[in-house]
Order: sequence, then C-alpha cells, then structure tokens
Amino acid sequence: MKIKAKLTNNIVKVKVLAKHEMSTYSQAQKRTGDSSNANFITHLKASIKDEIVFEVSTSQFLSKNPIFKFKFKDGKKGDVLTMTWTDRKGNTKTSKTKIK
Repeated sequence: MKIKAKLTNNIVKVKVLAKHEMSTYSQAQKRTGDSSNANFITHLKASIKDEIVFEVSTSQFLSKNPIFKFKFKDGKKGDVLTMTWTDRKGNTKTSKTKIK
C-alpha cells in the first residue's frame, strides 16, 4: 500500500493506494469456470495506536488497485497511521506511515 497522511488545521487528510487484483465473481467465472475463485478487498481499517480512525467494508465493485481518501480529527504530526486490508480469501496487508 502507498499511504499519504498530512495534518492541516487539526484535520488529517489521508490518501491510500491499496494494491490488489480485485477479481470479481464474473471475472473469476470467465477465467476458471468457478465464481468462488473471486478475490477482492472486503475490509479496510486505519488506526493510530489502538484507536480506529477509519473502517469500511467493501465489495467486488471497486477497481483494481483502489484509492481510498478520508479525513479525521485529532491526529498529531509524527503519529503512526496503520492501514490494514483483508480480502475475501483471508489474506491481509498492513502498512504504516507517519503523519506529516
């Protein structure tokens, strides 16, 4: 994942590129003849320390390598923002960045 987090006027603006193939049910059906091979991000979570600042459940209708943008209050410069996604097959990816 590529993450940018910037503090401006007590609001942290975050932009995340979540690298993932994002295979839909119909794409899996065409490729393998079995729609159960579909694999896409189903959950994305952002946290600072143990506090969740953003959480979303997603579906197959996102593009390959989706970009997420969100804002939250009360972040501080230097805080470590941890992003984690989970896909349909249970794989996870975690990345961290410092707020600038």
